[in-house]
Amino acid sequence: MSRRVVVTGLGTINPLGHTVKETWEKALRGESGVGPITLFDASDLNVQIAAEVKDFDPTRYMPARWARRYSRFEQFALVAAQEALQHAGLEPDKEDPTRISVIISSAIGGIDVLEHNTLLLYNEGLRKVGAFVIPQLMPNGASGVVSIHYGFQGPALSVASACASGNDALGMAWKLIRSGVADVVVAGASEAVICKIAVVAFDRVGAMARGGPERRDAPRPFDQNRDGFVIAEGAAVLILESEEHARARGAPILAEMVGYASSSDAYHITAPHEEGAGAILAMRRALETAGLRPEDVDYINAHGTGTELNDVAETKAIKAVFGDHAYRIPVSSTKSMTGHMMGATGALEAIFCVLAIQEGVVPPTINYTTPDPECDLDYVPNEAREVPVRVAMDNAFGFGGHNAVLIFKRYD
Repeated sequence: MSRRVVVTGLGTINPLGHTVKETWEKALRGESGVGPITLFDASDLNVQIAAEVKDFDPTRYMPARWARRYSRFEQFALVAAQEALQHAGLEPDKEDPTRISVIISSAIGGIDVLEHNTLLLYNEGLRKVGAFVIPQLMPNGASGVVSIHYGFQGPALSVASACASGNDALGMAWKLIRSGVADVVVAGASEAVICKIAVVAFDRVGAMARGGPERRDAPRPFDQNRDGFVIAEGAAVLILESEEHARARGAPILAEMVGYASSSDAYHITAPHEEGAGAILAMRRALETAGLRPEDVDYINAHGTGTELNDVAETKAIKAVFGDHAYRIPVSSTKSMTGHMMGATGALEAIFCVLAIQEGVVPPTINYTTPDPECDLDYVPNEAREVPVRVAMDNAFGFGGHNAVLIFKRYD
């Protein structure tokens, strides 16, 4: 029989805050992490807004020599992992390191490092290229840094499935524990994608909300006047454990992870399937793995990017899976506040699902002013809502047609 998997620790650093507590409080107040781009000069771009991690000094969390060797997305991963492990009360030196795995994903890795060093190479010569460029840019760098720092010797992996990467990391972690390969997995995702080449490239795809640094009403998921996503950065990490391991060490059990499924649209390299076919398959299979019926779900944290194609397709998919119950489920897009952290957003939204179960309140979709006839579900507009949540679903859909859905349940 497969082992039960529980959540015992949460950690994050993101545009809303440097801790889970700060992030959750701001999310429930409906605050936005979006603002003018400050990481580089964006004055000549169509897009001049982003959701940056504010006031980040890595030396507050690690020695300066480490900070110099780690790229920004690796630093974020280590910060989030530190909080999650502390929250879980897990003491690495008292555990069998071969039974602890690390799966911290990234959709794009150290693209900012690659951009910076490419400019150095062509403008100043090869001797200016940093000695740590390769370990700083490789997408598996975050998992490597965390496993090396704590001495965890179980499988250290990174799943690159675009914006589904964080959910797939948690899903892979769930499978490792259920199958008995690991007792504990430090799982999540990290991203530091706010650099000029990334902003310009995503804008060229036509997916981003445009505007000057003064703009404050973006993104607008599920709103009729939505005009694209807002690029963001940060990391989110959850500690998953087998129920037996968590109970044996007296760990706080925050929720149970009961379902996971992934699928491919097999349709288009950037656009979702128009009817949400892949999303439908992933949601249905996640429910099957959880042994739940559609009417058992109390809350959905939607992918909800604020792009027309995604919002309409996801709404259609939810209605196809849940039928009439779709109109009774609170559905929120927390990307309206955090921006789109690429591969890391799904992991942060998993944290929101766990907290919604714990506290009986769901965060809002802000910037929602004009309902769209094609998006006609309950998107929890603009204000958090007290709702008893026993089962929460976390959707993540990415470029390439990647879909990954997680289901969390109140622990009994």
